[in-house]
Amino acid sequence: MATVTPQQLGERIQEQRIRRGFSQSELADLVSLERSVISKLESGQRRVSALELSEIAEALSVRMAVFFEEPTPALVAHRSSQGLDTADTTIDALLADLADEVEFVQSLGALTLPSAEGHWPVPSSRKDAEQLAAQVRSQLGVEPGAPLLDLPRRFAELGLLVMSRDLGQDVADAGTILLRQGGVTLVNSGMKLGRRRLTAAHELGHYLVGDQYTVDYRVSEGRGDVESRLDAFARALLLPAASVTSDWKRLAERSGVRAAAVILASRYRVDMSTLARRLSDLEIVDSSEAAQVRGTVTTRTDMIEYDAFLADDELAGTTQPAIFQRAVLRLVRDQKISPERAVQLLWDLVDQSELPGPAQRDENEIWRFTS
Repeated sequence: MATVTPQQLGERIQEQRIRRGFSQSELADLVSLERSVISKLESGQRRVSALELSEIAEALSVRMAVFFEEPTPALVAHRSSQGLDTADTTIDALLADLADEVEFVQSLGALTLPSAEGHWPVPSSRKDAEQLAAQVRSQLGVEPGAPLLDLPRRFAELGLLVMSRDLGQDVADAGTILLRQGGVTLVNSGMKLGRRRLTAAHELGHYLVGDQYTVDYRVSEGRGDVESRLDAFARALLLPAASVTSDWKRLAERSGVRAAAVILASRYRVDMSTLARRLSDLEIVDSSEAAQVRGTVTTRTDMIEYDAFLADDELAGTTQPAIFQRAVLRLVRDQKISPERAVQLLWDLVDQSELPGPAQRDENEIWRFTS
């Protein structure tokens, strides 16, 4: 653990306080200190005792170790249906916690994510976005034309851990933080399946190109173009051009626009707006047909008639990729973390009674340890 100066410690306390939306007065009330004391702690003018720091960490719901670690690089991207430049402290705070949890597991040697060898270039055109999507599908070993399913497992192969929680309607759709090794994305699972998948694919684009999000409008001019090209990348990733084109022409000619829309949206797990936009991108529907696709509502009878039942509802509710969960279980088995900490890291998705017991130790291990 690195040595930090009082000023650095104060800056990290301030950063955590702001991330959680507390004023200095509110934090002072929680830890029974004067607001002026919090101000002096944050500016480094007054040293903080171990007891005070423990109480501050508890009030801010962070580990004390957070104050002694180098801050996460935190290139943050987040996407909001409320507007691209909408600051969202809720998802930012959750992402900060998530990054801390993942790096904690990494620091104990249980989780290794592939390291990106430099970032991929930001697509400068729709054609570039199409090529980037084709490269990613090839790197993931997806059959040409096949639906891209199980996104959390697939994206983890590229170093991006995608997790989800239902954050409600007034919170951003998703956010991403680039870590020292890999990255993490949090998807708001309050959206429908197709929208969740498109959002996850869009965030993968941010991760691959190392695109830095900013809420500063003076810096963010022109970001709309970047977001638009990453949207095009996400659509191309989920809806491969050749197969979507041939499938659409065959289905629309045989069964009509509505049936073709229901079948393709189901097969590739996208919403109707995404499908309509992709068909327009590929110039295989006119504006009237695109509007018809966009307005299509899939009914229960459609699901039966077209065999469109979805067995796996990706990113629904609270989810974590299996690679992360297995790493946490390994730490419990090796007695590197407590069962209580494991349940916390697993977001209460498992009960403490379900955790594995300690691994059998080699009888010579104690000698290696003490020698």
